[in-house]
Amino acid sequence: MKVAIGGPLKVTFRPWVEGLENIPAEGPAILASNHLSFSDSFFLPAVLDRKVTFIAKAEYFTTPGVKGRLTAAFFKGVGQLPVDRSGARGAGEAAVKSGIEVLERGELFGIYPEGTRSPDGRLYRGKPGGLARVALATGAPVIPVAMIDTEKIQPPGKVLPKVMRPGIRIGRPLDFSRYQGMDHDRFVLRALTDEVMYEIMKLSGQEYVDMYATAAKRRIADAAKADKEAEKAAKAALAQAEKEQAAKEQADLERAEEEQAEDETADEEQAGEVRAEKEQER
Repeated sequence: MKVAIGGPLKVTFRPWVEGLENIPAEGPAILASNHLSFSDSFFLPAVLDRKVTFIAKAEYFTTPGVKGRLTAAFFKGVGQLPVDRSGARGAGEAAVKSGIEVLERGELFGIYPEGTRSPDGRLYRGKPGGLARVALATGAPVIPVAMIDTEKIQPPGKVLPKVMRPGIRIGRPLDFSRYQGMDHDRFVLRALTDEVMYEIMKLSGQEYVDMYATAAKRRIADAAKADKEAEKAAKAALAQAEKEQAAKEQADLERAEEEQAEDETADEEQAGEVRAEKEQER
């Protein structure tokens, strides 16, 4: 897959990389990256000599049919592990278990602390469950990674990617051995995650938003829904106003026609009276 996918990606998009020396030549390490695009999981492994294993939703591996089998084969080929997001604690437990297994094999484990793609290019609050627990359970160093401009290559809803140069900045490994044995302390998990997110922010130059990206996506979706409903209501009000205006114009027209008919009748009556008077005079 590095030849079939990585090679063409590097030739076509020519990604620039800073900090490759921070990736260890061997041994376990956690690559904690911001998440701007679906392509992040392809560009980062493409520029590294070592294999990087990410987690992906199980639906990519279980879709039936020929297309589903091809999709599953593709994601397995690029080093993605399926995670079942159902259950009480969802993807959290599955991500921790998968990450520990990868690191115990001495490999590189890639994770997006934000939990989902940024909806607007800003950096959102990291979720403390997966990243911090894996780091403390394995003692593996955490290497902050910043993806640059990948969201501009293929924005959501766009089928054909735009050919441009994305960037990747790789920071120095972070050692959290001082927190060993404290993986059940939620304040430690929060502090570790926030420290990683701060390093990612420095590398990426993104604006930081102190809320979860999932909550931001809900707000954006709710706002879009409200805008759509407001637009629908405005169109309905306009249609009603046009209907009422048409009814008023029709009523005015009918009233004018009635008045005209009454005037014509009165004129005829008056003319008849005049004729009668003249006949009487004669």
